Amino acid sequence: MQQHENTQTQIEVTAHDLPLHCPMPNMVSWNSHPRVFIDLSKTGEGLCPYCGTHYRLKAGEVIKGH
Repeated sequence: MQQHENTQTQIEVTAHDLPLHCPMPNMVSWNSHPRVFIDLSKTGEGLCPYCGTHYRLKAGEVIKGH
């Protein structure tokens, strides 16, 4: 798994990344703040309340229900 600095302010994610949480496991500082789950189901976008990272579902990705 490639490690990324968690300094990006916008991250595009795929359905494979769901359920989405911040920080993501591939971030170098994965423990930089408490894990918080981000809900993208309504708009395809969400913000982390701790670090302000904006997550957006990649165009064409489909969120599948249970």
